Amino acid sequence: MAVELFQKNQFSLVYQKYMVPISSEVVDLILSYMEEKKCKSFKLALDVGCGTGRYTRSLAPLFQKVLATDISESQINEAKISTSEKNVFYQLAPAEQLPLEDASVDLVNAGLAAHWFTIDKFLQEAVRVLKPNGCLAVHAFYPAGNIEYEEFSETLTALVKEVWDILFKYVDKTTEHMLCQYKGIFKAVPLTDKQRVTDIPVTFPMTLGNLMGFIQSVYMYQAFLEQDSDGAKEFLIKTEHKFRDILGEAADLAVFKMHMKHYCVLACKS
Repeated sequence: MAVELFQKNQFSLVYQKYMVPISSEVVDLILSYMEEKKCKSFKLALDVGCGTGRYTRSLAPLFQKVLATDISESQINEAKISTSEKNVFYQLAPAEQLPLEDASVDLVNAGLAAHWFTIDKFLQEAVRVLKPNGCLAVHAFYPAGNIEYEEFSETLTALVKEVWDILFKYVDKTTEHMLCQYKGIFKAVPLTDKQRVTDIPVTFPMTLGNLMGFIQSVYMYQAFLEQDSDGAKEFLIKTEHKFRDILGEAADLAVFKMHMKHYCVLACKS
């Protein structure tokens, strides 16, 4: 299964270093939703499928304590290395068996992770551990994005699409949830007070080096690498050469804008 790739130390290292930045827009949306629903406390947040702790660390200033869980020891090890916040704690645990008591959590968060879970079991567990009026937030981003850089925007974006077309040959069925912006997960949430926010625009700077690293940080490339190591490495080299041909002498200095769409499913245990 593709999820087993996240157990590999080298992949976890690349994932931590190059996966695209977290969306502050999504974090702000979650916070606003909790305030709108009059969540009574911000004592404990649970970050499920925390990976290398990218969203875990963003929650730390908002809660008295953040517990982050994942099934990958290598991902959690990277998370611990990158975390200095004293109110953050990591634990190996599956999303379908959360290590907390009933009605003990103010927020259950899953960023770029829920599509890997057994959805019904995870949602049952999430509802179980949420306090009355506690909130659930599951979110991710649409895999493809657009590049904006001087007069090369259209050509660079077309090349990015070409890259994704190749990587999608190694897609896992779980990515279907991402492509439909968690529509199926939204329907499965067993709470009546819920909403789905789609097409959240997020823009961040990116260099060519960051982009090549990002390609390696997605599981499809890692699956490609595992199935055809030489072919994957050749694909990466040729892709970088294509970008350099477009950017010319500015390739190593260029900082372009990456535009991506995020989406979020929110629910309240009212």
